[in-house]
Amino acid sequence: MSGMIERYPDPAVRVLDPAFNALRLPLAGLERLWTGGRWGEGPVWFGDHRCLIWSDIPNNRMLRWSESTGLVDEFRKPSNNANGNTRDREGRLVTCEHLTGRVVRTEHDGRITVIAEHYQGKRLNSPNDVVVKSDGSIWFTDPPFGLLGFYEGEKRAPELPHTNLYRVDGQTGAITCVADDVDHPNGLAFSPDERILYVIESRSEPRNILAYDVDGARLRNRRVLVRCEPGETPDGFRVDVAGNLWCGWGMGAPGLDGVKVFNPAGQPIGFIDLPERCANLAFGGRHRNRLFMAASKSLYAIYTSTQGAPGG
Repeated sequence: MSGMIERYPDPAVRVLDPAFNALRLPLAGLERLWTGGRWGEGPVWFGDHRCLIWSDIPNNRMLRWSESTGLVDEFRKPSNNANGNTRDREGRLVTCEHLTGRVVRTEHDGRITVIAEHYQGKRLNSPNDVVVKSDGSIWFTDPPFGLLGFYEGEKRAPELPHTNLYRVDGQTGAITCVADDVDHPNGLAFSPDERILYVIESRSEPRNILAYDVDGARLRNRRVLVRCEPGETPDGFRVDVAGNLWCGWGMGAPGLDGVKVFNPAGQPIGFIDLPERCANLAFGGRHRNRLFMAASKSLYAIYTSTQGAPGG
């Protein structure tokens, strides 16, 4: 299924600041590529296969959309209620699993390698989202959302705090807690130069987008980049080559569902209206200029005039 746009420029793409005009394409409109899921999350682009893979958490499956055919099939089922996904710098799929409380890597031959499952002898909660730095280190958030019931995982008591952000060393595999002060950490992304790590604080009141300075394997200088308005709900996000943040948004007041775009200073500059909440997104396509949006039940896409930063 595709199509939604009836005229150009697409009124679903709203300019909040003139700076956004350089990022949008007036002759590109919003497309719905597929619908039929329960809760879409964690899109990741595979250019070598010309496909997008994303998670449908409650249906316990990962889906695959083919650029060449426009068709969707099941990439993995069961998926252990997979949530966030990314690729490492060797092109391997890295996935957060709610059900098992693990971060895993899919090797090129299809084997599954467990990257993280415990911290200090305690079982992880339900890893949510993940990014990989250019040095091979894997950074992920671990809120307890998959433990709250039997819809996106299985109910159990958490063994670790709901405030932790972890790093797995790319050489040794050692896991460290790099931040323990985030109220239910959710989406995360590096700035293009990897000097800043952005993290969604998803249960603060109001909700925040935090920024940390990256100091090797450590984080310092915690600060609030974006303090959301009441009812605004950021989720997953990615960064473009200019450092703008493209954030999944919604599940609040009417008119807030979609993607909100911020400049590196945290000022809102654009919004893409969707008919349902956007949980997460990824840049893809041959030139990394097509924005794919995993919304509640559907997959959307729009071409932009920017490109996703490498590693996103």
